[in-house]
Amino acid sequence: MWVTRTIDVPAGRAWELLVDVDRWPGWGPSVAAVELDGSGSGRRIGAGTTGRVRATVGPWVPFRITAFDEQDDGAGQWAWRVLGVPATGHQVEALGPERCRVGFAVPVWAAPYAVVCTLALRRIDGLLTGT
Repeated sequence: MWVTRTIDVPAGRAWELLVDVDRWPGWGPSVAAVELDGSGSGRRIGAGTTGRVRATVGPWVPFRITAFDEQDDGAGQWAWRVLGVPATGHQVEALGPERCRVGFAVPVWAAPYAVVCTLALRRIDGLLTGT
């Protein structure tokens, strides 16, 4: 199932927010901190990125980016596995030069997590538009 929100900003701005791990705690209600493995990877995820994430409640857990598609128009999508389990997918779709749709794919088994994703989308909108 998908949870989406249309935001009046260029797709590239939304995409950069979603791939910059330093910004995840600002919009992800369940994310307290992120550490990436290896050197030279910066603070931006890409195909195959690994690391660990700490939830707002709980221990550090490993993650791996399992799908990553960055498009020329600033849009893209990525998915990950957390503790080896498929987790949310993330997508930015360009709807024009100053408008995009941001969405999360929520696995059926985690349907209640859609509420958290709805809050995340609201936070993303606020971070990007200043509202």
